[in-house]
Amino acid sequence: MFDKLKEVERRFVSLEESLSQPSLTGSTLVQLTKERAELEPIVQEYRQYEGFLAQKIQLEEMLQGKGLDPELKDMAQEELIELEASLQACKKKLIVLMLPPDPNDKKNVILEIRAGTGGDEAGIFVADLLRMYIRYAESCRWTTEVLSAHESTKGGYKEVILHITGSAVYSRLKFESGVHRVQRIPVTESQGRIHTSACTVAVLPEVEDVEVEINPADLKIDTYRSSGAGGQHVNTTDSAVRITHMPTGVIAECQEERSQHKNREKAMKMLRTRIYDKMQSEQDREQRANRKQQVGSGDRSERIRTYNFPQGRLTDHRVNLTLYRLDAVMGGDLNEILDTLGAHHTAERLQHEQEP
Repeated sequence: MFDKLKEVERRFVSLEESLSQPSLTGSTLVQLTKERAELEPIVQEYRQYEGFLAQKIQLEEMLQGKGLDPELKDMAQEELIELEASLQACKKKLIVLMLPPDPNDKKNVILEIRAGTGGDEAGIFVADLLRMYIRYAESCRWTTEVLSAHESTKGGYKEVILHITGSAVYSRLKFESGVHRVQRIPVTESQGRIHTSACTVAVLPEVEDVEVEINPADLKIDTYRSSGAGGQHVNTTDSAVRITHMPTGVIAECQEERSQHKNREKAMKMLRTRIYDKMQSEQDREQRANRKQQVGSGDRSERIRTYNFPQGRLTDHRVNLTLYRLDAVMGGDLNEILDTLGAHHTAERLQHEQEP
């Protein structure tokens, strides 16, 4: 690892020298500045490690010398113990920083929420989750756009698909995929009984054209009249688009826009993302056959979280995290949950890296 760290530091120094040149402009300047910013945390931690190591060597040489004052010797030994702890802490941070990044972490996402068991209450919970994610996105200064929405009764949704763009969106939301269970008393419940419903969330990294090659001949494109709100235009124009990728059977549709062209663009965005997710899921299944992953498996059949409204309690079952501030979470305060999931995932990766 330390050979790689030396290479990283040399590259960092080279970047700083290049960036000091006034002739550097345009896309090259942007690219080198971005690379420098990515390497800086690693280099800072490595230099701190090297500093602690130099101090340790100096103290050990001092302690090996003859005629050292006993009181000074005790102080040096105490300092040596502290330096050892600092070195171990630095080394642990460096191992984390040097872990290979998830290539999807910096991508935008397409977030899909679907009603599961529970009828109308499940549809209402889809709407609740949609608001929760939109509010969290706003707190992160991300941009959200509804790509598709199929309304249900009583103000809920059968399905809603959200496009979220911003800085490192996937890295924060990727552990949200799975079954979200809700326990509460529906407004329509006259007996005051608690009902259990469920929704399925899928967080898919948005992909570019170059990442998924689609042969236009493999596509079946259907147009139809939009349903739902939208006025007279909705009922008279075949603006809605459904695209089927024949080799995989993956389907995407959009009817949110009045323009058939815009609906087609959005449907293609969803289609590419779903095909990519299907490819990734197949690869993940092969990997999980060799090593079980506790977090981030993307298995949307797994119950990951319970929202208990009568108790104001949220429980994430993957990391045994329980919070008694459900109102704040539903208002978009997800940082503690996402931080805990991220830390757990990093610990899992570290354990895997250290396995023989």
